[in-house]
Amino acid sequence: MHDDTRGRGDGADSLDPPQRTGLLRRFLRLLTFVDLPIKQKFLLLTLGTLFWFGSMAIVTVFALTALQYKYHQVAEQIVPHDQAAREVLGHLQNLERDLQFIAHAEPGSDLLALQSMRDHVKSIRAVNARLSLRQTAVSGSLVENLLRSMAKASPESLEYLRDIMVVTDRIDQALDGYTTARRKSPRGGDAEATAAAFDAARLRVAEGITRTMQHAKSVAESYGDINNGIYQIIRESVNAILIVLLIASTLLFFFVRWIIVAFQRPIAAIIQQIDSLSTGDINLAKKVAIKSEDEIGTLSKKFNTLVDSVYGMTVYKKVIEEDAALDDVYHRLGDVFETELGIRDYTVYDVNAQKKAMRVAHPPLVGDAVMHCDADILTDCNQCRAVKTGHKVSSFEFPGVCRRFVPEAGMGHICIPLVAGGIAGGVVQLRFAADPAGTMRDTTTPQKLFNAETYINQSLSVIEAKRLMQTLRESALVDPMTGLYNRRFLQDHTAQIISGVLRRRTQIGLLVCDIDYFKQVNDTHGHDAGDLILRETAIVLKNAVRESDIVIRFGGEEFLVLLMDVQPDDAMLVAEKIRQAIEGMKVTVGDKVLHKTISIGVAEFPGDTDGFWQAIKYADVALYRAKDNGRNQCVRFTQDMWQHGDF
Repeated sequence: MHDDTRGRGDGADSLDPPQRTGLLRRFLRLLTFVDLPIKQKFLLLTLGTLFWFGSMAIVTVFALTALQYKYHQVAEQIVPHDQAAREVLGHLQNLERDLQFIAHAEPGSDLLALQSMRDHVKSIRAVNARLSLRQTAVSGSLVENLLRSMAKASPESLEYLRDIMVVTDRIDQALDGYTTARRKSPRGGDAEATAAAFDAARLRVAEGITRTMQHAKSVAESYGDINNGIYQIIRESVNAILIVLLIASTLLFFFVRWIIVAFQRPIAAIIQQIDSLSTGDINLAKKVAIKSEDEIGTLSKKFNTLVDSVYGMTVYKKVIEEDAALDDVYHRLGDVFETELGIRDYTVYDVNAQKKAMRVAHPPLVGDAVMHCDADILTDCNQCRAVKTGHKVSSFEFPGVCRRFVPEAGMGHICIPLVAGGIAGGVVQLRFAADPAGTMRDTTTPQKLFNAETYINQSLSVIEAKRLMQTLRESALVDPMTGLYNRRFLQDHTAQIISGVLRRRTQIGLLVCDIDYFKQVNDTHGHDAGDLILRETAIVLKNAVRESDIVIRFGGEEFLVLLMDVQPDDAMLVAEKIRQAIEGMKVTVGDKVLHKTISIGVAEFPGDTDGFWQAIKYADVALYRAKDNGRNQCVRFTQDMWQHGDF
């Protein structure tokens, strides 16, 4: 028995307290309709209100029906029977007086009394007949007739009617016997029969009076009972209506208050967060509390997601505004695609509108990374449909819309131009999985695309500002006439150039170049001709060196060439190549063709000195030696050319 008790106890305690609390909470949520949709909440509220109003209406109708039933009992039974009993009792009492009169009257003077008694008997019959007809009368509505039929006379009343009619008949018979005996009395006398008939009549009248008085008393008692029933019906109906009204009002109050709280608090929190968003003061600690799974709960979830997105975009924009370079912004945008939006396949292109070229800005093409577009767009950006039109290009809307996209099985692309100031300064290419019909395979792709476009739009103003700053910076570092870097560029990038060479343990070949007799061109043919000579010389210099080498207009007709990562004495070979190219250069000015030569001084860093600017000075010294030796030649710096001690 002990084991059975313990077994039952274990079954009752099989749920842990947190589980029981969770079940109770779910039961209460189910009971209070927390997670039902708003439409169903208000539908239940309407149905509940109608139920309680219907309950009050039913109670009221039943009360009124019961009162009407009681009314019919009084009006159709009690009052008529009471009146009839009074009338019958009056007639019977008159019969009793007439009998007393006859008992003391002289023979021959009782005829009027007999006639009066006959009239009273007829009246009693008439009252009973009228009461019987009233019981069978039908009039009014169906409900009234039904209630009237239910409020029929009691068995005691019907028995009284039968008894009083029998008594009346016997009184009438006794009067007939008395009259017959009275007629015989003068001829032979039948006093005994007359006395017997008289006694019978008097006995029947006394019996009728007694029976009528009993009936009147019974009717009075019934009236009292009905009256008490009416008061009880009224009292119970009022109590029932008050109870129903109290329950309905209480439930309605709590339900309406719960609905107000359920709606008002989340909406107030959303309004507060909207105010915070409008002022830029976003507080993620004040998220809207999610207390239900209805539309308000869904709205709260989506609003919290929106706040997170807005906050993320706000932080993102602040971060990219503080980034130093345009490529940093592209890198941040790529990080958002990968970490925040789950977009792994993408490419960000930067467009150089002046050069009509494009480049892969992010992610870089390293390792196994490949371009997903024809390489021709890099040298001619107008071949990119997104750059050319300035509109979004999507293979999901029109398969094969861009001929420059390299098709890939199971993949589609969307190219979004970074349009700022009316010019496409870049393109973001997003690639998503596609089914054989060319539609998006993943149902979450449209949302990812929307979020990506939102981040892109947030970046446009920053990209435009960074591009403008880069343009201004480049314009300050570039000679506008020749398109070469200027002396300021060298000053700003000296540390970077030196650190790279020292890290790689290589050499920089320094070529200081000066056009021979350049002043004569300006004096003889004008400054326009001199400018043309400078531009053509810049072109020859750039074509004569590698892409990684740097050509600088050092001032006037003087140029500096930095040959990056060269072997010792390789600089002289490049210098001679440049000298020969300039010697063979022909510049047409009007109807004349000009031929110019160039003198070049050569030095190396850090081979000649560990001072970068000192190495440039050494190359400049070598240049002057070339000038002194007759120009149109290349001279390599040697230590015997420097006679000034330390630099």
